[in-house]
Amino acid sequence: MVLVYFFYDLAVRLTGFLLHLPALFNQKIRQFLTGRQGVWEYLQTFRQPDKNLIWLHAASLGEFEQGLPVLEHLQKEFPQHQYLVTFFSPSGYEVKKGSMPGVGMTYLPLDTTSAAKRFIQLVKPEIALFVKYEVWPNLYRELHRAGIPNVMISTLFKPGQAYFKWYGGIMRAALKHVVYFYVQDERSAQLLESLGFENHTVCGDTRFDRVLEILDRDNQLDFMEYFKGKRSCLVAGSTWPEDETVLLPLLRELDPANSCAVMAPHAIQPHAIKKLQEKLGPGTICYSEISGKGKDFLKNARILVLDTIGILTKVYSYADLAYVGGGFATGLHNTLEPAVFGIPVIIGPQYSGFREAEQLVALGGIRVVEDPKAAHITLSEYLNSPEKRSETGQINSEFILKSKGASIQIAAGIRKYL
Repeated sequence: MVLVYFFYDLAVRLTGFLLHLPALFNQKIRQFLTGRQGVWEYLQTFRQPDKNLIWLHAASLGEFEQGLPVLEHLQKEFPQHQYLVTFFSPSGYEVKKGSMPGVGMTYLPLDTTSAAKRFIQLVKPEIALFVKYEVWPNLYRELHRAGIPNVMISTLFKPGQAYFKWYGGIMRAALKHVVYFYVQDERSAQLLESLGFENHTVCGDTRFDRVLEILDRDNQLDFMEYFKGKRSCLVAGSTWPEDETVLLPLLRELDPANSCAVMAPHAIQPHAIKKLQEKLGPGTICYSEISGKGKDFLKNARILVLDTIGILTKVYSYADLAYVGGGFATGLHNTLEPAVFGIPVIIGPQYSGFREAEQLVALGGIRVVEDPKAAHITLSEYLNSPEKRSETGQINSEFILKSKGASIQIAAGIRKYL
């Protein structure tokens, strides 16, 4: 196993070096590298040696949202602790940095042996919490050597993962350094047991607790009040070109007297927004154009394009019907955020592996469309039938309410290590 760790360490170092070339042309890779340059200085400044620290690591934004309810429970119970959140990718850190006063946020250095040792020696966490899929062999080994409990939360295991393959020795070895697993489903528990691990509890997905919090906050947006009025409103969130192609036939036919739509594309670069506006045709306005305009500007529009980030969840609260993008090519986006508002959700056909989507499709709360014709029929059906919207939306509300509670269970379990 010593040799395996040596080659793993070498591979991580080589990957970090080779990434400098594509970083010249790719902004995300550039952020991935440059964002890590000031990590050690940041940690030295942030860390208060006289305080215990709870550390949570998330790969990206979605995993952070899963870990956040647990972190919030711990903050209430242990207010004197320091809290540190680390991210693997820019899509998590760049969106959430500075969003929680008093909580440290930074990138996690690449998983080399030297970086893992330096990180643990500098941060000295009382406990480490890794969300969902995050397994870092060198860090896990150093945590074990330092006697620091390492807990995996809201974790999912699948048969195709490296742990269950002949070549996954180092990943299986890393799992031995985890003191406890809080897994999302029975399948994950069974897979862990197939490797000889009994230290686990099935407690569900913490994201249900997170999305339920959305209902308790102020979701009012003045511009949406004026834009929607008394009309039926479709909100299409996190759409890609493939989704837009499917939606276009219906969107072009919207009767502005009775219906309206909000498009929140994944790509919001000016050239992409301009191209989308041209496709959608007359009566399409952008969020960036609203400032300084009167109410009539919003009331008379058919389609509103959100060329901004950070407000989609609040916009969903005004929807009578939601379409969630990514189900045609890129990977399905968050279906729980619109579903929590008790509305029907429509997606594309590629949702395998998205557990909550699979469950809601089976229950009938999510409908799947495979082409523009099917999308036109399904969306029109819901836009024209308040009764059908209510019936389907209730399925989503009840499902989410029945699935809550994982974060409280996990926080209670973590308490014994603190």
